[in-house]
Amino acid sequence: MYGERMAREESVIRFEKVSFGYGHNKPILEDVDFPVRRGMKMAVMGQNGSGKSTLFALMTGELKPESGEIHTSHGMRVATAPQVLPRDMMGLTVREFFASSAKASAGQVKVYNIDKLIDDVLEVVNLKHHEKLHERIMKSFSGGQQARLLLASALIQNPDLLLLDEPTNNLDRDGIEHLTKFLVNYEKTCIVISHDAEFLNAFTTGVLYLDVFTRKIEQYHGNYDTVLRDISIRIDAENRKNAQLEKKIQENKDKANFFAQKGGKMRLVAKKMRTEVEEMEEAKVDVRKEDKTIRPFTIPAQEKLSGTVLSLTSYTIHKGRKPIKKKTNVSLRKNSHLLLRGPNGIGKSTLLERIALGTPEGVSITAGTKIGYYRQDFSTLDFDQTVYKALETAMGQPDEQRLRTVAAGFLLTADVMDTKIGSLSEGQKGLVAFASIVLERPGLLILDEPTNHINFRHLPIIAKALDSYAGVMILVSHVPEFVAQIRIDEILDLEK
Repeated sequence: MYGERMAREESVIRFEKVSFGYGHNKPILEDVDFPVRRGMKMAVMGQNGSGKSTLFALMTGELKPESGEIHTSHGMRVATAPQVLPRDMMGLTVREFFASSAKASAGQVKVYNIDKLIDDVLEVVNLKHHEKLHERIMKSFSGGQQARLLLASALIQNPDLLLLDEPTNNLDRDGIEHLTKFLVNYEKTCIVISHDAEFLNAFTTGVLYLDVFTRKIEQYHGNYDTVLRDISIRIDAENRKNAQLEKKIQENKDKANFFAQKGGKMRLVAKKMRTEVEEMEEAKVDVRKEDKTIRPFTIPAQEKLSGTVLSLTSYTIHKGRKPIKKKTNVSLRKNSHLLLRGPNGIGKSTLLERIALGTPEGVSITAGTKIGYYRQDFSTLDFDQTVYKALETAMGQPDEQRLRTVAAGFLLTADVMDTKIGSLSEGQKGLVAFASIVLERPGLLILDEPTNHINFRHLPIIAKALDSYAGVMILVSHVPEFVAQIRIDEILDLEK
């Protein structure tokens, strides 16, 4: 149990026959065994909804296993940097936010010198002018800045086991490079959930793979690319073995039927052959099922769009906390795709939000234009609604057959449709957001970091849908491999 000295001292944490589920109908893990040795840097892989974040909650002790044991080394500190800033912490100052994190590590002991500790960890995550940030409210930071603050909130606890859940989400290229360098040089144990292959390849030495079908965790040595290759080789070998057995099984079945018709002693031969068939059936390997991908889809554009749909003549950026107004001349007609660029904190998300929620100074949108808005924090979704209700609301005119067809294409199966959105994984919320946009048929599509939390297998399909979108699109993304797959007609760099 937690706090118990481990049988193997080189392991910082070890799962032994651990099972866990959310009620009878939603099992996540079944009889899982694996150790994590001290100093290892592990990636966690698995499709959306397989239980990656649940695994972290079991490691921190936030959740308890239904059966089995989780052994940790004596006195080990575990800290996690979550995917998103909890809503109840949005109104805290930076000092209050970090004080709560430091207190979580120290127990009820008063934390002294908190300002010095904050400055030290903000230096590590490369947040500039950190000495001026202590009184700022958490919700005033951009998504990328919040990602750095979440990482720093884990580091301030000085953990022996650091858990990072999608740490590159919202980070610009400089932020990802800084985080990668930090993890390469990090001397303690670290486990990371991420869909960013290049990022994982830079520092990981092993992979924990959650198989959503068997509810087991497979452990592999090597980085992300090595593991994908090993899995592919294994699947090919298992398929070949099964094909050979299937051929032999069919031959024996045919012979058994032939001998059974002969009667007499031949029936005993037939019975023996049928027993051999049963043994060969049992010998067939359960081939590890690959992650399902969403189906190819299109985002229908609002009909009867004509002329200039959106024009932008000025915008405001932030250098430090100082607002600076800039002039521009952007005119977007139907079938125009604009890429918005700039470092974390400059004001990209703020500009997108103002365009989506109204018409700020310097922006003109044609009256009657339907806006589809994909926010990086999914706050356009009502977390208290069921998935079905959210999609029905997005659709406007009811058409249950189309609704369920679109939902199924995004892997939103019947068992998910009655689930409240707040109970979904972040990746599943992203799929609900895309399904909603398809059902909305927008004329203006605004996308703020649409790759966040999304399984890497889905990204080429999403990119293809965005590439062919025939309305007006404004995109913010810090993932160049994703952007390269999408037609971009114009680029607006807010910094230049």
